Amino acid sequence: MKLQIEKAIYGGACLAHQSDGDSVFIPFVLPGELVEVQIQQQKKNFEEASLLQVLEDSVDRVQPACPHFGECGGCHYQHTQYPAQVKMKASILQETLERAGLKTLPEIQLHSAAPWAYRNRMRLRLEELDSILKVGYNRQGTNVFLAIQECPITAPLLWRAAQSLLQVATENTASSRWLLNAVEAEFFTTADEKKLQMTVFVRKDQPGLAPLCDRMKQLVPELTGAGTSLLKPAGPQRQLQKPRPLESWGAQGLSYQAGNEDYWVSRGAFFQVNRFLIEELVRIVATNRQGQLAWDLYAGVGLFSRALAKTFQQVVAVEAAATDLIKSFKGTGRHAIEATTIEFLRQAVVQRERPQLIVVDPPRAGVGAEVCALLARVAAPEIVYVSCDPVTLARDLKMLVDAGYNLEELHLVDLFPQTFHLETIVILRR
Repeated sequence: MKLQIEKAIYGGACLAHQSDGDSVFIPFVLPGELVEVQIQQQKKNFEEASLLQVLEDSVDRVQPACPHFGECGGCHYQHTQYPAQVKMKASILQETLERAGLKTLPEIQLHSAAPWAYRNRMRLRLEELDSILKVGYNRQGTNVFLAIQECPITAPLLWRAAQSLLQVATENTASSRWLLNAVEAEFFTTADEKKLQMTVFVRKDQPGLAPLCDRMKQLVPELTGAGTSLLKPAGPQRQLQKPRPLESWGAQGLSYQAGNEDYWVSRGAFFQVNRFLIEELVRIVATNRQGQLAWDLYAGVGLFSRALAKTFQQVVAVEAAATDLIKSFKGTGRHAIEATTIEFLRQAVVQRERPQLIVVDPPRAGVGAEVCALLARVAAPEIVYVSCDPVTLARDLKMLVDAGYNLEELHLVDLFPQTFHLETIVILRR
């Protein structure tokens, strides 16, 4: 059928309506285009369709830079001029917040940087095809392996390291045979690409990491450390179980410089992925904020805590997995606490001490109803909410607004160009 594309929606697709009013979601199209599609799947409130051909192009349509675009499940917007990508995301954010009942919104401030080679981390599947080891991702919408020849959204060093790993696999050595039992590989680099960490995920414990790393070091001198991790068997519980570290070689992590700070990031620990926008994130969160006490909840390795410690007399950084934080966030007025945010807030509400600022940077699920209720009881004058999911953000903001906060600033930081993902920073004041 022929459809007129109306708007972009969160998740990478665009929306159109059939003549009977039914909604259709179509990927790889743009608002305003006339397209021919084929219905693929009937959902509860909409239908999913695949694109057959574009009959009338948008002026924002461009040739994708990656030959795997459309097959690979990683990118969604490579067919779109970059300025148009950011505008689509702003429109999606605006509509998502308004749909949650947040009608009086400040103007969205947009922040972006170079849209290619921005990722400092890359995790690849390893599979043998025709007796040759390949690296790749999942095919769009499936768990089927797709071998790739390049990945232009990642830092060049990461792809060079992946190619070197494949080179080792072709050599007639114990390391090449060792790699046959590996299932995934992750590479993480500093912003300047001078240091690299590697993690190889395996299904069973097997010695032999050191010879592999020694050879990789010859090919990639930036490699400073590596380790193996045991993946849990596939199944519904896998996502709930963290890989278990096994062997280690070299440094256990790397020092990542952002602004005037050095952050110790252990191998496998979370750190923001866009090497061009980390400093901008910190600037938005921490600049022109000062006082006696600030709390940084879901603090990670202390990305925001370190900046806040320059202008607040006391900073309390709370993180459930606080190994890196406890090691590095030290000094007068700096307090690292290993606890979940809910555990910390449940105790904090019965104490008299109250912060002037609370920063929250939760995972995709957001903070949720109980944390919002606890934050309302603490009643800090200012909250900075950093979010990677506009849907859960909208839900949480509505609860905080109902509890007496106003939305003062709204920032869209495009940490994930070429994909539908977006980062939002919201400034709330009582």
